[in-house]
Formats: sequence, C-alpha cells, structure tokens
Amino acid sequence: MKSPAHRTRDIERQAGYLRPEHCAPPPAALRLRHHVVHPRRLRHRSVISLFNGLIFNALGVLALASHAKAMCTDPGAVPKGNATKEFIESLQLKPGQVVYKCPKCCSIKPDRAHHCSVCKRCIKKMDHHCPWVNNCVGESNQKYFVLFTMYISLISFHALILVAFHFVFCFEEDWTKCSNFSPPATVILLILLCFEALLFLIFTAVMFGTQVHSICSDETGIEQLKKEERRWAKRSKWMNLKVVFGHPFSIAWLSPFATPDHGKADLYQYIV
Repeated sequence: MKSPAHRTRDIERQAGYLRPEHCAPPPAALRLRHHVVHPRRLRHRSVISLFNGLIFNALGVLALASHAKAMCTDPGAVPKGNATKEFIESLQLKPGQVVYKCPKCCSIKPDRAHHCSVCKRCIKKMDHHCPWVNNCVGESNQKYFVLFTMYISLISFHALILVAFHFVFCFEEDWTKCSNFSPPATVILLILLCFEALLFLIFTAVMFGTQVHSICSDETGIEQLKKEERRWAKRSKWMNLKVVFGHPFSIAWLSPFATPDHGKADLYQYIV
C-alpha cells in the first residue's frame, strides 16, 4: 500500500491534472497588445505635443520681449534741471501762460506729468512705477507693459489647460505611462503647477484689464488715485487706444518689436 506522499506524486505526474495548455504563456500578439501604442495614436500625440510646445514657446518669447522693451524704453522722462531762466525764456511763452516747476528734480513739469520717487524724475503721463520691469509705466512704454501682462496671462491660461488634459489622460490611462514620476509625485507636481498658473493668471489678467480700462478712459492710475480734475480734451476710446498702440489698427498692436506709429492720432498736448 502506497503512502499519501506517493499518491500525491502520482497525481502530480498525471497530465490531466497539470493541464499544461493553461500554464502556457499567452501568444505574442496578446502580450504586445497592452504595451504597443498604435502608430496613428502615437503620431496624434506627437502632433499635439509639438503644437502646444510651439504655442507655449511663442508666447514666452513675446512675453520676454515685451518685458525687455518695457524695462529698457524711456517711459517719457522729463530732462532734469531744465527749469532755468534761460530755458524758460527760450520757450517764448505767451502772455498769461503758466509753466510748473518740479521742486524735487528742478525741471519744468508738463501737464499730466508726475514725479516718481523711485526714479527721481518726472514722467510724462505716468501711470505707476512697476517693480516687475524696474521702470515707470508712462507715455512711451505703456504699450509694452500691457502686452507683457497679456502674454503672461495667456501663458498661465495655456498651462492650466495642459494640466487639465494631463489629469484626464492620467485617469484614462495607466499612471505609470503618463509620467516618469510616481503617481503621488505626479499629482503633487500637477497641483503645484495648477496653483502657480492660476495665481499668475488672476494677477496678470486683473492688471491687464486695469491697464486697458485706464487707456480707454484716458486716465492714468495716479490720476484716478488722486482724483485729479480732468483738464485735457476728451477723446473716444478707439482714439485713446491708437495713441498708445499706434495708428492705424494692425497686427503690430500685438507685437512688442513694433514701435507705435501715432500717425493721425494726435498726441497729448502739454503746457510745455
């Protein structure tokens, strides 16, 4: 009589119990089905990635160029120390015409000009001093500052869209395929990117809207803050936009590389 151990070994040697066809590896086609991406789908993803990369980099170049122009362009500074007797006499002022002198920089102060305590000079049609560009925003560089805020807000909005699509892609696909990082690290990075993009979007969009409203109403930020009385001629909103961005309307309005051409748009008439 065989022992239980011998009977177990006899059962293990019977082919009917082993069923080798169940233990065989799946066909190669089934193994590759879950690991190989269809070429058409791969090309579709590549085109989308290339398209988003071009948009993001183009907006980045325009934003950097706008920032550089806003920082390096003279905002409309009044020459210091020109409030001399000889210079005032050379202006050949009409009887009763009044000129104003800035006691801080000793210069003739044109109408709608304000003294910047940071730059230590008077700026024509000064809106505010911006620490982002380390310069005043005034008559000559307001266009570049507006474009800078606009392109930064567009970049932030584009980043939010990419984050949203990446979340959807990771939920639909395997998390190990949508990122080189672990799933928790990927989620944390996406949340941080979403928070940063949302923060910059809100701040720059509000700044952009404030600047456009200031241009259309023909009233600078300092004039609104001080509630100064309007002593200049009122113009239409469209003409005010032309004064800042150039005349006539063209694609150059959106380019930081184009200097505004005022053309028939009359500039502001100052006292001096």
